[in-house]
Parts: sequence; C-alpha cells; structure tokens
Amino acid sequence: MTDPNPAQRRARSADIALLLEGTYPYISGGVSSWVHQMVTAFSDYRFALVFIGSKADEYGEPRYQMPPNVVHLETHFLHTPHSEAEARPRAGDAQTIATVAELHDWFRQGRGSGGDAVFRQLAEMLLAREDVGRDEFLYARTAWDYICRQYRERCTDPSFVDYFWTVRSMHEPLWTLAKVTQTLIPVRLYHTISTGYAGYLGALLKQHRGRPLLTSEHGIYTKERKIDLFQSAWVRDNRDVFQKHASELSYFRTLWIRFFQGLGLACYQASDRIVALYENNRLRQIEDGAPAERTLNIPNGIKLNRFAPIRSVRSDAPDSPPVLCLLGRVVPIKDIKTFIRAMRTVVNQLPEAEGWIVGPDNEDPDYAKECRALAQGLGLADRVKFLGFQKPEDIFPKVKLLVLSSISEALPLSLLEGYAAGIPGVTTDVGSCRQLIFGLDAEDQAIGPSGDVVPIANPEALGKSCLRLLKDFALWQGCQQAAICRVERYYTDDLMFGRYRDLYGELLAQSPALPH
Repeated sequence: MTDPNPAQRRARSADIALLLEGTYPYISGGVSSWVHQMVTAFSDYRFALVFIGSKADEYGEPRYQMPPNVVHLETHFLHTPHSEAEARPRAGDAQTIATVAELHDWFRQGRGSGGDAVFRQLAEMLLAREDVGRDEFLYARTAWDYICRQYRERCTDPSFVDYFWTVRSMHEPLWTLAKVTQTLIPVRLYHTISTGYAGYLGALLKQHRGRPLLTSEHGIYTKERKIDLFQSAWVRDNRDVFQKHASELSYFRTLWIRFFQGLGLACYQASDRIVALYENNRLRQIEDGAPAERTLNIPNGIKLNRFAPIRSVRSDAPDSPPVLCLLGRVVPIKDIKTFIRAMRTVVNQLPEAEGWIVGPDNEDPDYAKECRALAQGLGLADRVKFLGFQKPEDIFPKVKLLVLSSISEALPLSLLEGYAAGIPGVTTDVGSCRQLIFGLDAEDQAIGPSGDVVPIANPEALGKSCLRLLKDFALWQGCQQAAICRVERYYTDDLMFGRYRDLYGELLAQSPALPH
C-alpha cells in the first residue's frame, strides 16, 4: 500500500532524521524493508525522512504506507537541472581552492592524519558562504586554474572536455547537500543508512548542527559503487587501443571510485557510532578508515511470527513441485543472468522445475529486457517467470529453494525470511551468506548447513548445487531444519530492535530535547 499524501508529512522538528539514498520510501525491498521495520518498531520516536535521489523522473509515488510517527518527509534530487545564473567572472578565493586541493589530496591518499580537520574547514566554508559553491566553481578563475592544473598533472585521459564535465558532475551534488544541511528541520539524532552522498550529508549536518551521527551500512557502499562503476557504460574512456592496458582502469573510473571513497571517509570520521551487519564488514569499515572503537555489529533480524505460520501450509512432500525463487531487484548486482543460466542446468534434469524472479524490474529497464531475452534464447520462456514485486507470504508456500546469485550482498533479509518459512537457500559466496548457510562460530556451525554456497558468476555450479538439494529429500529436510533453528536463535527482529534501542538511547542522551 502506498502513502496517499506524502507531501503532507511536514513537521517543525523530529527525534531522528533518517538519511536515505535511493531507498525508502520510493524503492521497495532490501534496505527499504529494513527501514520500514525500524520506523514501525520505534513508534515512540518521531522520524524525519530525508530522501536523496538522482533525478525526479526516476521515482514515482512512495511504495510504502509510512507509519504515523514518520512526521516529516523531504526529497532532494542531485542531478536536477539548475537555472543558469548570469555568468559573472570572478577572481575567486585562493584559500578556498587551497582547502579543496588539500581535501582532494586526503581523498587520494585514502586516509591519514589531518583529514578530519580539512573536512571541517571545507564544510564551514560551504555552509557559511553562498559563493563558495556552484558559482565559485563555475566562474572563478582560481577554480578554472585548479581544474586545468589537475588535468595536466594527473589525468591520463586525452579529453579535457570529459575531464571538466566529470569533475563538475562529481561536485555539483555537494552544493545541493550543503543547502539541505542549512534547511533541514531540527532533529536530535542523524541516522544515515549508507555512506556515499547520504553519509556525506550526515557529516555536514554533524558539523553544522552538532547533533550525534549514527551510520548503518547494510553493504559497504564504496564496494558496491565500485561494482557499479566497473559495469557502467556512461563512464568515458577516450584512450585508443595503444594507450590502454588490460590491467588498468580508465582514469575516470578511478576518479569516481576515489571520490566515493573520500565521501565514505568523511562520513566515518564524523560518525559517533558505525554499525555493520557482520564481522567481515566491520573489519572492512576499519580498513576503509572507520575508527575501530566506534564500530559494532548488529545483524539484521526478521519477524518470526510473520513467516513461521507459512510452514504449516507448505507442501513439503518429496514430489512437491521444484520451484526455485530469486527474491530481489532485477539489476546487475543481483546477477539475474547467472540464475537464468543455472535454470538451464536444472531444467535439463528436472524438466518440471520453475525459476521465479520476484522483485521490481523498473530500476534498470535495459537490464531487465536483456534478462527476458536470455530466458527466451535459452528456451526457458515457460520455465523462468518474472513475477514483479510480490509479498513473500504469497509466494513462499510454493517455493522449494531460495536462490541468491548476487555478486554483492550484505546480510540478506530475503534469505532469513525464507529460513523462517522453512525454505533452505543456495547462495553465492558474498557478504554474510557463508555465515548464514554454515554458521559463524562452533555453536552456530553445530546446527548444520541450511543450504549451500557456490562461487559468484558460475551458473553451472549454482545449478548443480540446486539439483543436489532438490534430488535428495533427506538432505533438503536437514537443511530446512537447520534454517529454521538458525534464524530463530540468532536473527530475530527482537534481538535487532533491542540493540538499536540501546544505541538510540545512548546517542539521544547526548542530545537535548527539542520542542515539537
């Protein structure tokens, strides 16, 4: 159910502002489902939602009926065309450019001493003076000289025009975020659900307002952006065949990666507490510059009483239809094509098997079209079904095996939901999936495997693993019982909410109350 009047969610203040990049409430599933869990569970807090998107025409109406304690919603788009002011040449501020150069050097080095102070100095400039922003960047001589110098000294791409527009498109969203920082309603705590632009906004807000900042990462943002950038066709590479080296990324891809690493570093440095879903990601955050003493793990949890009743209506006989389900968005990071190719292996031995792809397909229409064409080309048009967004409760009674073919995951809620409904899983070896399938420590591992793990981008291995579970009913039953036991013992929403309530209480205690 969608929210009929999202524009009416306006308030003078709130307890917690959730900083959301490309997720809730305009995108369904995944992180958005988690955010909806949180705002629903903490009904005693008043939430403000700050949604950050790319372009307005990429999003429709909210996909969720937001609970009444979401008292404020505002949306901001980072690549909305601006009305051009009259071009007015200016000499520019040499000190500003020197600070920008120092910050970029800090970004370029990854991490090191002095970066936090440099970020604070630049943030003060952005927030205190309107001319240290878009117009200064577009029309000041000092900015032009800095860009030209950086191109001559560092850029390995022959196109100065592409370099100029790349740099401009990188920095323009930061001016939008500075304006958001100045206009957001007062809140007691900022909670960003990623680093990136939302995390950078959190750092600016912490700097400007002095209220605590909490960062939660479901996946490592910089890692996921790297994957996106490796696959993106819009990132230009103007080198000819003699200038390229197979092992070398294009300069512009490297520039974007370094930029997002810098945004993440600024967020980590400003955060009071930094949450990861599992230990490997916490260690990755520290490696990327997060202060170790501010980090902790809080695994995702699911509502058992929502999914456990499904077990009683399932048909789990040895001869029940072999339905394999991939629950996720139809986007490259989910590697839907590997699942489709794996279904060819499965159907070769189990002709009655079906592969259900359950999730929205409007985020990347071209990729969704390619996936449908692949299924058609492999002769699987009647075996692989694109069902769009569905409630898990409606599909889980018929699913025999939950499959994740992703090339990147964190701690996937869909797998835990399947476990609670009595469905084993087969996943790629990403994120916490190995931990969820085989267990974390000795006590967890003693429960037994709840499915299987295969390498990424290996359709044959994925298909064979699925066949092994589907053709051995005793093995499938053992994995089912392990799945149920593991989710009930370690991954309930009560455990997750309890730890976040403690964390919210700790940080709000540092922040004075506000009038409603």
